[in-house]
Amino acid sequence: MTVNIGVHDANPSLYHLSRLGLLEAALAPLGETVAWHRIGGLDTAAALADGTIDFGGTGSTPPLSAQAAGYDLVYAAVSAPRPGHGALLVTADSPVRTVAELRGRTVALAIGSWQTHFTAKALAAAGLGYGTDITALRSDAGSYQDLLGGRIDAWVAQGAELAAARRAGTVRTLAEAGDVITDRSVFFTRRDFAATRPELVEAIVTALAEADAWAAAHLDEAAAIAAADQGGSAADWREALAVLPWTLEPVSAAFLAEQQEAADILAAAGFLPTPITVADAVLGAR
Repeated sequence: MTVNIGVHDANPSLYHLSRLGLLEAALAPLGETVAWHRIGGLDTAAALADGTIDFGGTGSTPPLSAQAAGYDLVYAAVSAPRPGHGALLVTADSPVRTVAELRGRTVALAIGSWQTHFTAKALAAAGLGYGTDITALRSDAGSYQDLLGGRIDAWVAQGAELAAARRAGTVRTLAEAGDVITDRSVFFTRRDFAATRPELVEAIVTALAEADAWAAAHLDEAAAIAAADQGGSAADWREALAVLPWTLEPVSAAFLAEQQEAADILAAAGFLPTPITVADAVLGAR
């Protein structure tokens, strides 16, 4: 059997696992091979559902959207919180001083990613609604320049892009993601795969932990790999990778409570079409 794994640039654990050969070595004694599929985080759940991949990982929001769409997924593991991973930015000279002052303004973010959860919760804490009080635009490679040029009012940045913007001294932080949400990476699979091949899920999670340990101990090399493949400077990548926890945790009651809070916020904001019960995405829940 070939185990199909979804990997995308914004998930550093899966990204580096795909480069190291650790999973291939772990699955060989089981008579299994690995195929890596470059799939965006927002497409991960659909790729699981249609059988393109067997396992993937994203931030907090995509699995919630997947549940709301009726996909039968199961959480397999989560990262430790990532307090330095992202932030809501304005320009250094922006008149906007607080999140509450974003009312009526335009915010660029990776809509559908963890950034939606972060933005919606930050707005709610300031008495604003994600679907009613801001204009959310899908961010892209030009969002930083759009912010500097005044074409957007705020931007949610992460990783090497965040490090580069801060290094340039052109931005000011309205909210740190880690002050608002735990901002974990989450890893999940289809229920049928988890139920019938638990040994493979265990092997994947173990290999992810090994990849994390390698990255934590080889930050310069990990940064060079990402910079060469994805662009940006190795220095910015190293800074971005250095703040990550590089630690996996089991799916706990605390994590499920975090996800349920996120689901409730996103449903209330109109981002999710229907309320969901996050605990349904646990093996044995059905």
